[in-house]
Amino acid sequence: MAETTHELAPHYLPSFIPSADGSDPLFTGIIVVVLIATLLIGTLYLRLHALPERMAHHLSPVQFTLVATLGLLALFTHQNLYWVAALLLALMRFPDLEGPLNSIASSLRAMQGDKVDPITADEPDDPATPTGSKD
Repeated sequence: MAETTHELAPHYLPSFIPSADGSDPLFTGIIVVVLIATLLIGTLYLRLHALPERMAHHLSPVQFTLVATLGLLALFTHQNLYWVAALLLALMRFPDLEGPLNSIASSLRAMQGDKVDPITADEPDDPATPTGSKD
C-alpha cells in the first residue's frame, strides 16, 4: 500500500473526525460532559428537594415529621403539591398549645398539695413507708 494520500483528499481534517486508530475525542469529551452534568443536576435536584426538611430541623418534632413525610411523598410520587405543602409547613410555626396546658396542670397539682414533678410525672417516695421494708 502506498503511504501517499489521494489527490482529492483534504490535507486538513477537523478535530471531530475520528482518527484511523479508532479514538474519537469528541465522543469521549461529550461522555465526560454528560456524566458531570448528570451528577451536578442530580445533586442540585436532591439539595433543592431536601430544602423544606433542612428548614424544619429547628421546629417541633411533630412538624418536622410532617414536613419530612411530605418531602418523601413528593420525591417518590413526583407530585409538586406535596413539596409545596412541605415548604409551607416548614415556613410556618405551629402555636405551642401543650406548654400552657402543662403549666395549668402543674399549678393545679401544686394547689392540691401533690408533690409530683410535672416533667417526669414521678411521684416522690412517701417518707412514712421506709424503702426496703415489706409488710
